[in-house]
Amino acid sequence: MQAADKISPPWEVFRRAALVVAVVLAAADFAWAAVLPPSACAFDHCAEVTVEPADTSIYVGSVNLAMQPLTRSAGVYRTDYVVKVFPFFFYDERGSMAIEVSDGQLQQLERGETVSFSGHASNSNGKERRIEGRATPEAAGANHGKIKVRVWVSKHIELVFNSVYRFTGKD
Repeated sequence: MQAADKISPPWEVFRRAALVVAVVLAAADFAWAAVLPPSACAFDHCAEVTVEPADTSIYVGSVNLAMQPLTRSAGVYRTDYVVKVFPFFFYDERGSMAIEVSDGQLQQLERGETVSFSGHASNSNGKERRIEGRATPEAAGANHGKIKVRVWVSKHIELVFNSVYRFTGKD
């Protein structure tokens, strides 16, 4: 074979180079897809949620639940809370709570679906309380909606708080 027979025409060299570049770019896109979150809601703007204070009635009074904005880390929203019991101020308490919400549940909220959640609270005396609830978004893609939280203060007594939530993390 002659040397001229082994040399590819210029367009063939260009075609092969373009193919190599395309393969490298496709591999890079695949690698980034594995690293990037499946939904923007699962991270940035859902990293913090604000829940408005809520009241519930008891036999001869009311209970007010107020909390700082909840911040999310490792699939758990955490915050501090304050409970005021009127007129029985000696039952007032402070503590912290943790509510588990997975990335999948955040995606359900993004689609406009109701999501159930659970968690626990611990008051300043170390007393544990079970928490369950559900969040219902206003509409698909909405960053706000209604929330119902059930807090068990004893084995047989639960308090139910109805409020609204709004994702207040960075967009």
